[in-house]
Amino acid sequence: MGYKVVAQMGKKIRKIRKHQKLSQEQLSEKTGIHSTTLGRIERGESNPPVYTIYKISQALKTPLRELFH
Repeated sequence: MGYKVVAQMGKKIRKIRKHQKLSQEQLSEKTGIHSTTLGRIERGESNPPVYTIYKISQALKTPLRELFH
């Protein structure tokens, strides 16, 4: 139940990444986060630390708050 926000954030990250026509591997290179970890985040299977979410938002050039809406 508490992970609903994590799942929603993951879906938002995936949506933005695909809109920018980036693969998980490309986003992985930009963030330094392993593509397997990015996949788990996008599927809502991982509750990443704030710094990881920050790195993703920077790589996607998206305000951090947008990942939570």
